[in-house]
This record gives sequence, structure tokens and C-alpha cells, in this order.
Amino acid sequence: MNRRNFLTLTGTFTGGMLVLPSFLHAFGEQNNLVIGEQCLVFIQLNGGNDGLNTFIPYDDPLYYDFRTKIALNKDTVVGKNKGIAFHPALKDFAQMQQNGDLSVIQNVGYPEPVRSHFRSQEIWQTAADSDKYINQGWLGRYLDLQCHDHQPTAAINLDSIDNLALKGMEPNSITVKDPDRFKVKSNKGNEKLSDNPQLDFVRKIANSVIEGSDDIQNALKQSKTEISYPKTGLSKNLEWIARLVKGNLNSKVYYTSLGGFDTHDNQLSIHERKLTELNDALFSFYNDLKKAQLLQNVTIVVFSEFGRRVKDNGSGTDHGTAAPMFVIGGNNKGTILGNNPNLADLDNGDLKHQIDFRSVYASLLKEKMGFDYSKIGIKNNPVSGLF
Repeated sequence: MNRRNFLTLTGTFTGGMLVLPSFLHAFGEQNNLVIGEQCLVFIQLNGGNDGLNTFIPYDDPLYYDFRTKIALNKDTVVGKNKGIAFHPALKDFAQMQQNGDLSVIQNVGYPEPVRSHFRSQEIWQTAADSDKYINQGWLGRYLDLQCHDHQPTAAINLDSIDNLALKGMEPNSITVKDPDRFKVKSNKGNEKLSDNPQLDFVRKIANSVIEGSDDIQNALKQSKTEISYPKTGLSKNLEWIARLVKGNLNSKVYYTSLGGFDTHDNQLSIHERKLTELNDALFSFYNDLKKAQLLQNVTIVVFSEFGRRVKDNGSGTDHGTAAPMFVIGGNNKGTILGNNPNLADLDNGDLKHQIDFRSVYASLLKEKMGFDYSKIGIKNNPVSGLF
């Protein structure tokens, strides 16, 4: 069995149990190789979230000229600050910013933007230029250098499919849909070993699977949910992440996503519903971490693969370019970085990006992980004033 096919079997778990020969279990006796309190939590908004109707330039008349059907009334927006404000569904985002725990990075994008969902997500996940293709994700490359041997729970992806951002040369991450059901058992059987180096590799990977299962279960045993979360998929994923953080899993990266942001039609109601789900889930997570006195150790990053066009298409919007990113916790400075969107200076109807998303990545790696971002090929300077 080749390496790629084996990783397909061992790298992704969506619940249930995997039974392995007991001789593989003997390889599970090693300590965590990634230590430290700081971790990153990524929430990816799939479909292209409309940044202009998320963080709204309510004081700009052009906003209402371009969006005759879907503009938000300036009397309904919340957290007004220098002509910009949050969608009314994000009332708790405004509260987190007022608390000094949320920063907004304006007009984030990249040169030569691509409007394909799949390709733009790939660019964000690999930190590659729009005309370059990379097989490993930016976080996967970081973990390869951060982890000098297999550490299966260096990153946890709460999803039903793997995420390219976490893919590296080594299986340092685990994808799991339901951590409570992620239990790997050994099966005492034929323990005869082979001199085949391919089998040695299989043992090494199998060890990481067993160790990862044990570490996750131990973290869950040491933690509990202490506040009420909404009954949504994103809320459940963030509740799991909170449990793992509080249970001292010591993962460096947690990743999850929320879909449904491709609002070509009927945007006002769809977008309000999705932002409400995001707001309520994230605010519960935020309060959970604050109660556990862990918010300063956890940096939450909310982003989408692109924004939407400035002008509406009737009741919705088409694929666009730049959009805001949100950073919560991790002792960020709770500010607004960058200028409000310039609706008078567009690129063929699209916002011009001011801040490259890789500059945000550079800041996260440097300031929170203590890592030299240039080692994974990021050439952009870090964003100033985020932390």
C-alpha cells in the first residue's frame, strides 16, 4: 500500500472505531512533541461571505447607490465606529470588539484574485500565489517543521473531510467529525514483524492514529462544557474545540468551517441566518474560553475565500474579491486595521485588496507561534498592530 492511500485511511475519521493489530499499539508510548499554551482556531466561511454586508460602510452614500436592493439600513447596524459597523446579526461581534477582544482587518485579499470557490480556497489554504500550485497547506508546512516526529494531534480538523491547509509531508493532523466517538482499539493478534520498510512506515502511522485517539479521549475526560451552546453544527464543533483546549490536548491548530455563504439570490434572509449562526456559536465559544481563563491563549480567525461584488445583482451578489477578516482573543489589540472600503476606486467593479492574507498568516505565526514564517515560503511582512 502506498503512502498516499494509507494516509487516506488513517488521516480522516468521521466516527466509529478502527481496529488495529496490538503490535502497532506498542508504538503509542511517546510524549506530546508539540508543547505550549498558544493555539490558533480557524473558522472558514465557505461560499464567499459578503464582506460589505458583514462589516458595513454605512456612512458612504455609494454603498446605497451600488446596493439598491440589499443595502442594510444605517439605523439597524451595530457597533458604529468611524463610518463602519457590523451587520445587526453580529451584535455579539460588536460586543467582543467593545470588550477589546476583536480586531477587524479590512480589505484582505491577494493579487490577481480568482473567483472560483475551489481555487480561491486552495490559494488561501496553501498561501500560494494565484498562478502557483502547492501540494502542502501553509499550516501543514508549519507543522512539519514544528513537529520533528509524528504528533497526530498537533492539529485537529472538526469536519467530515480533510482540509488542504493542514496537509503536510507528515500526518500531524487528524480530521474528526465527532471526537466523542473517535476511539481506536488495538486487537491482539499476529505480532510477527517484517523487515519491509513500507511496513515500518505503516507502523509509524498506525501509532499516530492510536496515540491521537488516546490523547483526544483523555482531553475529553479532563474537561466539560460549562455554558450553553446553540443547537447548530458550528456550535457543536466549537464546543468540542473548547473541550479539547480545556482538556490540555495542546494542539497548536484547530480548524472548522461554516458553509452557505454563496448568496447569489435572496441574500438578505440567507445572509442574516448564516451570520446569526456564526455570531451565536462564536460568542458561546468566546464566553466558554473567558470563563476558563483561556481566551488569551486562543486566537480565533474568521475568514472566507473571497468577498462579493460591490454592486448587487438584484436580490443577491456575485463572486468578488477583498473582504474583512476577524481575529478574536489571543490578546489582540481589539482595533480596526486598514481603511474602510473605497467604493469610489474599484477594479472592474470589485474592491481592491489593501492587505494580503499572507501578511495576516505571518503575524499569526510570528506573534502567536513564535515561528519564522519565511521558513514555509511566506514572503509578506506581518500586519502591524494586530497583537
